[in-house]
Amino acid sequence: MGRGMRAGKKPSGGGGGMQKQLQQMQAMQRKMEMMQAEIEQKEVTTTAGGGAVTAVINGKKEIVKLDLKPEVVDADDIEMLQDLIIVAVNEGLRQIDEISNAEMSKLTGGLGIPGL
Repeated sequence: MGRGMRAGKKPSGGGGGMQKQLQQMQAMQRKMEMMQAEIEQKEVTTTAGGGAVTAVINGKKEIVKLDLKPEVVDADDIEMLQDLIIVAVNEGLRQIDEISNAEMSKLTGGLGIPGL
């Protein structure tokens, strides 16, 4: 037996710590789920080609609206239209990722959790 310990005695400060950590993790998980639900409700609007193509992307990374101005639709230059759509959609996805990362870092910022 260690010095100063008696038989049948438990070291102080050991028992409830694990339960408290579990409760904190569960509370954080609930907050993260609520935050994710809020992010999924957000929408970003992006444009390409000086507004010729407009894309609206939601927090679930779904395209909810895509507008094309008639003057950008040219049967002889379909590649330009494709490029403009890709640029607008990718920018919307990038913005949603940025919003998501910023919101999650508010919650996990001081914890040093990799990948969040």
